[in-house]
Amino acid sequence: MPEDGQESYPLPEDPTLAEVAIALRDAGHWANVVDDRWRLVYVTDEMRLTLGGHQELANVTLGTHYFGPQRAFGREQWRSGPNSPRPGFAALGGLILADTPGGRDALRELVDPSLHDLIDGLTPDHRAMVSFNSAGASIGGNVGANAVLFVRIHDTSGRRAGAAIIAKPAAGMSTIATLTSFADARHLERMQRVIQAGQRPAALLFADLDGSTPLAKRLPTASYFALARRLVRAADQCVVDAGGLVGRHVGDGVVGFFLSETAGSDSAAARACIAAARALRVAVRDVAARSELSPDDVVLRFGLHWGATLYVGNISSAGRTEVTALGDEANEAARIEACASGGRALASKALIERLDAHDSAALGIDPTRMSYTMLAELATATEKARRDAPAIAVCDLVE
Repeated sequence: MPEDGQESYPLPEDPTLAEVAIALRDAGHWANVVDDRWRLVYVTDEMRLTLGGHQELANVTLGTHYFGPQRAFGREQWRSGPNSPRPGFAALGGLILADTPGGRDALRELVDPSLHDLIDGLTPDHRAMVSFNSAGASIGGNVGANAVLFVRIHDTSGRRAGAAIIAKPAAGMSTIATLTSFADARHLERMQRVIQAGQRPAALLFADLDGSTPLAKRLPTASYFALARRLVRAADQCVVDAGGLVGRHVGDGVVGFFLSETAGSDSAAARACIAAARALRVAVRDVAARSELSPDDVVLRFGLHWGATLYVGNISSAGRTEVTALGDEANEAARIEACASGGRALASKALIERLDAHDSAALGIDPTRMSYTMLAELATATEKARRDAPAIAVCDLVE
């Protein structure tokens, strides 16, 4: 998300270009708008946010030539974006040449000197629309490719007002739709906040299917897979609805992170974590029914913990994008969850005591009257829990 206080760029003065800018802005496109002399007059916030590494709205110089020296200098200040203007100029240069009074000599005076050697090879291009792939773009530190669409803009009288340069990831829309069809916009926005990894206090929710091994042996593989898919989808929705970030999935286990910075406070994050666990306990009953199983067959164990020193960030690779957290508290949460057999929800003292009076009352919990047991003293304590987190104090959250 952009830093507080950053503002969108004003709309172009030309009314036709302003209409185009509004449409591109409202549709959420990566887009630039240039006037009839190829001066940059508008950049969408989505484009600026990407150029700013998803941390800020990048500063892009308006009023100068799209391939001019000032823009080349500004490119060096961006956190991400095209590494070089040369591929773009090679693709658009013929169009620019056709629009430049004075021809090649005049064009040399307008563009950055690093592009001069390309000008003699250009052929004037008067097409109304052109598409091309722009290789060598860096998005979030990863080099990839974008599909770029150039569209000339005319007003109602037929006057050439300028052009729009619209970009998107090179993948086809059917592929993009498949990847995002189940995504929740609220969750995608929260993921943007943690693209840059850092220490972020958060409440942790770990949940796993209790008795999964015998259930998997009893059910046909296809039926068990369908159960696991329904369970993961239900769990993720509960985490998202409570304002959390979905962590990685391991088998039929799920993880959720509830950050103080997005919840508003430590107490709000702890409350959201407990609320998500309670919502999932209810949702799992529907999962069992849809899988034609009894409620006793689909029982989750929960481990809820507080991470004061968690290091949370987004990991993106060629194969996936996910949020993960590193730190001792993440391992401790996993140990707590493993001890919660029988469908219990074990919450650490560190989590419960983050709740203020307002959030405690909303949850029906009185932190001053809770009784705790050290993890190693539980009858259900695992060997790993006794080894790694024996002194973690926990209580059983009863509905």
